[in-house]
Amino acid sequence: MKAIQVSQTGGIDVLDYKDVPVPTPKEGQVLVKNEFAGVNFIDTYFRSGLYKLDLPVILGSEAAGQVVSHHKDVTSFPVGTRVVYMDSQAYAQYTAVPASKLIAIPAGLTTEQAAAAFLQGLTAWTFIREAGNVQPGQWALVHAAAGGVGQLLVQMLRSLGAKVIGTASTQEKCDLAKKLGAEWTVSSRDDVVARVNEITGGHGVDAIFDGVGKATFDADLQMIALKGHLVSFGNASGPVPDFSILRLSDKNVTLLRPKVHGYVSERKDLEKYSAELFDKLISGQVKIAIHDIYPLKEVGRAHSDLESRKTKGKLLLSVE
Repeated sequence: MKAIQVSQTGGIDVLDYKDVPVPTPKEGQVLVKNEFAGVNFIDTYFRSGLYKLDLPVILGSEAAGQVVSHHKDVTSFPVGTRVVYMDSQAYAQYTAVPASKLIAIPAGLTTEQAAAAFLQGLTAWTFIREAGNVQPGQWALVHAAAGGVGQLLVQMLRSLGAKVIGTASTQEKCDLAKKLGAEWTVSSRDDVVARVNEITGGHGVDAIFDGVGKATFDADLQMIALKGHLVSFGNASGPVPDFSILRLSDKNVTLLRPKVHGYVSERKDLEKYSAELFDKLISGQVKIAIHDIYPLKEVGRAHSDLESRKTKGKLLLSVE
């Protein structure tokens, strides 16, 4: 099969499109023929070496496709079942996935939609419900509100009745965030702290969702409200530098650096949050925007586009 393997960390030139053996499902595993794989910032962190992995490794954090075989002890996913999953080695034509991590795709969703929504959708929804604990009427701010996770956060926060502020780098992206439900938008090139203070009447923001990192963290600590939740989950501008934990005490700030996998590690939680996500998608409360679909062998272009922060919506790889 064809796969994208990395033998050393670095730029997009280390992404090797090559032939590797098709995996054989082990105990508890299902073999999935992938149709679409999602491209996520975490993939670029593994490629660059910011996050460590044992090398060589096939990249990829999520995909959707069809069950083609399974270990004899697996009975829950018959051959032909359409499934979506978050697991490693998804940049490949076939992946052996633990059955415990698979979710069947409901009839109301296409395989493409499921692949585009799963990791980022579960990330946004669990971060809102668990990390941010956002309540109706609270102020919520989403950085990079026109990005893949940002668009989902904005729509989901509005569906809960939060007062949503979105930041973005261009007027076009601000307009998109507003269209999706951000009642206020702020250009990231402006004085964001001053503008947010004006918008909230000095209250500050009860929950901040920050996938940008280094460039926005200091402003977050200035904008956060008393007893606010600051959810830092990405490094688009670089990792947050070391800082004194005493900076959190003036406002009793709750600072989190969550990973979605921690909220869905138990099967009951994965099923619960997946069902809630699918309901939002099928009902139309949340819409998925796909920026582009790239052939598997052009994964380098997808990584470059994502890292440029010029994309709007989800990036997918066509794996067939």
